[in-house]
Amino acid sequence: MKEIIEGFLKFRKNVFPTHEDLFKGLAHQQSPRTLFISCSDSRLVPELITQHEPGGLFVIRNAGNIVPSYGPEPGGVSASVEYAVTALQVADVVICGHSDCGAMKAIATCACMDGMPAVGSWLRYADSARIVNQARHHRSERDRIEAMVHENVIAQLANLQTHPSVRLALEEGRLTLHGWVYDIESGRMEAFDGSRRAFVSLAENPHVRATPEPLPKAM
Repeated sequence: MKEIIEGFLKFRKNVFPTHEDLFKGLAHQQSPRTLFISCSDSRLVPELITQHEPGGLFVIRNAGNIVPSYGPEPGGVSASVEYAVTALQVADVVICGHSDCGAMKAIATCACMDGMPAVGSWLRYADSARIVNQARHHRSERDRIEAMVHENVIAQLANLQTHPSVRLALEEGRLTLHGWVYDIESGRMEAFDGSRRAFVSLAENPHVRATPEPLPKAM
């Protein structure tokens, strides 16, 4: 905790003054253009890997970058998605998984969750990815885990589209969905190409998207 406090004091003394105008502008409003949904893993920092300053991203982080399907008792993730899409009118939603994800590793290896019942219950929202991944042949356990990370991103994109606010925004052509997988060791990012149903290099395909281009509105 000492390091955290010292870090804040350093921020307050050296960083805040150089960004004072930015923070004054953010004091009473925010207008992020992107909702970024990622894992809580300490090694993945959305603002760092996208080089965004405060106010640029509306961020949801949880174990496994999961978005529960919309239901009669929506929780914190559902409320945050709805607020970002309806109130903040974000133009893009990114679901970002990452390499060596502990949540996906637990699912892919059928790890016992008896000691963490809340975690086990939460990871049920990745069941569709788990079933698809189990049905496929994998050359190694490492490949199985890596594939699970990718399948989970696809599954959470599907879950996201059960939310009424998201469906409406997609129908109106004002929202685009993206599915990414970040490799911690190399810094490489893969993006899900919805038209090809495959992950491709984001660096080589910067315009790739998970959802199809919106149809032109009828005159």
